[in-house]
Amino acid sequence: MTPVATPPATITLSAAALLGQKIFSDTSLSASGQMACATCHNPANAHAQSNDLSVQLGGVNQQIPGTRAVPSLRYLNLLPAFFFAKDGTPTAGFNRDGSAATLAGQARVPLLAAHEMANISAADLTARLAKAAYVEEFRQVFGSDILAAPEQAVERIGFALQQYQKEDHDFFPFDAKYDQFLAGKVALSSAELRGLALFNNPAKGNCAACHVSARGADGSSPLFTDFSYDNIGVPRNPAIPANADPAYFDLGLCGPIRNDLSGRTDLCGAFKVPGLRNVTTRKVFFHNGRFTNLRDVLGFYVRRDTNPEEWYPRAADGSIDKFDDLPAAYKKNVNTVEVPYNRLPGMAPALSAQEIDDVITFLGTLNDGYQINP
Repeated sequence: MTPVATPPATITLSAAALLGQKIFSDTSLSASGQMACATCHNPANAHAQSNDLSVQLGGVNQQIPGTRAVPSLRYLNLLPAFFFAKDGTPTAGFNRDGSAATLAGQARVPLLAAHEMANISAADLTARLAKAAYVEEFRQVFGSDILAAPEQAVERIGFALQQYQKEDHDFFPFDAKYDQFLAGKVALSSAELRGLALFNNPAKGNCAACHVSARGADGSSPLFTDFSYDNIGVPRNPAIPANADPAYFDLGLCGPIRNDLSGRTDLCGAFKVPGLRNVTTRKVFFHNGRFTNLRDVLGFYVRRDTNPEEWYPRAADGSIDKFDDLPAAYKKNVNTVEVPYNRLPGMAPALSAQEIDDVITFLGTLNDGYQINP
């Protein structure tokens, strides 16, 4: 697909973006008065969560759990809208299932979600906005009568948040050590180079098959995702309260949050391939937050099929209940073809423990804020 171009530098935020900046950190817009966008998307943690909870608690009393882990907001401004590629591959979009058509649409979801900021309607949210310190500024930017039209006001809130993410370079700094390496300004260490080679090697880590590490044809910086969707059979996470119901399954593209593709059973279990920038700063991994450290993540990737007993429970008959977070009918959708998933029990994993360490060392070069001469 066409690479994404790096946006030009913006020195001064627009009026809408400045409003978005204020809204982003305003807890008064939530029903609890305790939650803002920045609560879960902490700028100090690469705009991702700061705790290691699989899912966050929200709602009026901050006691309603979500069903998915919090993604980082970094570099989301460079994602295309969801589409099916010419070969039928689902591609891009916002949220883990591509359900939001735009960044503005994604930004407004938490404001009205019962398990997040819990405004019960556009009018409810607009009433809170009317009491904000910056409400006159909001009127000046979007019209003196904007609050009289709650749906439009909420739409403008989403637009303001979108512009903030599009214009403030904190959301897309491209100043990791790897960026400096690609620019020829710094060298990688021996371990980082070994990790990069393993990351790119189609017979070893094969990570770059989905987490693209090379510049685009137009010179754009890599986002470490090809925007595709994959079903890798992540184990069920008992820490998510919804999973106490054995009939509940989060199937990504085909539901239950997204419902326009519910008939595409071949897509059930597929989630968007995330970008890996700042991945070593993340506190939880995968859509369900099943893992809390990167070594386990890579261990799962390479030993999912050679040692499934390490990752999945046993069924009543004593067999390994592989891909236990999927209904039996959809387990066939799991990727078992590509490296490193093309192994069988008893075979050697694609990466050794030392090689996993090298890959993790390389991934550390993707963290924003690298200083060449600190």
